[in-house]
Amino acid sequence: MGAKITVLGAGLVGKAIIEDLSKEYSVTGVDIHQEALDQLAANGHIRTIQADLSRGDNVAAVTEDADLVVGALPGFMGYNTVKNVIMAGKNMVDISFFPQDPLTLDEMAKEKGVTVVMDCGVAPGMSNIILGHHNASMEVGRFECLVGGLPFKREWPWQYKAVFSPVDVIEEYVRPARYVQNGHLVVREALSDPELVEFERIGTLEAWNSDGLRTLIQTMKIPNMIEKTLRYPGTIEYLRVLRESGFFSEQEVDLGGKRVRPLDLSARLLSDMWKLKPGEEDFTVMRVTIEGKEEGTRTRYVYNLFDRYDRATGTISMARTTGYTCTAAARLLASGSFARKGLCPPETLGENQAHYLRIIAHLMERGVVYESNKTIL
Repeated sequence: MGAKITVLGAGLVGKAIIEDLSKEYSVTGVDIHQEALDQLAANGHIRTIQADLSRGDNVAAVTEDADLVVGALPGFMGYNTVKNVIMAGKNMVDISFFPQDPLTLDEMAKEKGVTVVMDCGVAPGMSNIILGHHNASMEVGRFECLVGGLPFKREWPWQYKAVFSPVDVIEEYVRPARYVQNGHLVVREALSDPELVEFERIGTLEAWNSDGLRTLIQTMKIPNMIEKTLRYPGTIEYLRVLRESGFFSEQEVDLGGKRVRPLDLSARLLSDMWKLKPGEEDFTVMRVTIEGKEEGTRTRYVYNLFDRYDRATGTISMARTTGYTCTAAARLLASGSFARKGLCPPETLGENQAHYLRIIAHLMERGVVYESNKTIL
């Protein structure tokens, strides 16, 4: 069945990636949790391996016969996993969104002669691909990305559900947000500069600064760039209270003679509260605005995504929008169409017109549609 692909992580997003790729390739899903692997058992084409991927020797072992590796692990495991895959000499597409600078692995990847496309989800990911596409053909002066994934049902107190590790979500609430304003890098605390934004099919959402620009800060010479996270209005207040009260802190405290990180306790408590119930529906919303000069004319492009839970397959929206962007990139690498060596941010995929069109078509075939409009300013 063509290339052999090993997917590290079989959670909600990893499962969608595995199932999509298994339609065309020989796929192996790897996870520490047997129950996650059991959900793949109905598909006879999928091979599964139970393994602790926090161990580098296990990563090397399970990817030994792979032509391509896909990383769908929690962010706190991402950097070391990508490093171990590079050391094993394997090409990779990764969605883990780890906090470390991925470009520090660029030299190692080039020395090993491998291609690694990282941050290849919805945002970062598809937002970068869209920007890379336009940056190749116009002088971009402003880029803004507003993005969020939410449940349709607003349940007190959180009005939120997470499809990723709670630790990764909390990271968005504590990591300083970087953006570019008038050509200068600005660093603000996460959750800063809140604003209310209207969306046609949803209503009012709350947006705040988050650290989602990632590699764009280094790869794009654009004077104004910012990313903001979207949640239901009112969320920011209790997140600030918890953060400032120390509930998201990594500094250990003494609790009955035991040393405990408040972050670990908070993540454990929230993991059940934030878990989507079977059949519970979610949606993903994103708005990307790009302004600049195209052929000497001031132009604005706006891309809108509204994607929802797929009732036919039971696939959550965040798994669709993140996972199918990843599988589009995986197909480019598996076919040899994209072969640039080193650490490759997703914006490099968008720079090539043919790659960009293939990704857009791939997503449309799966019902993930980015509506766009162009305005002459």
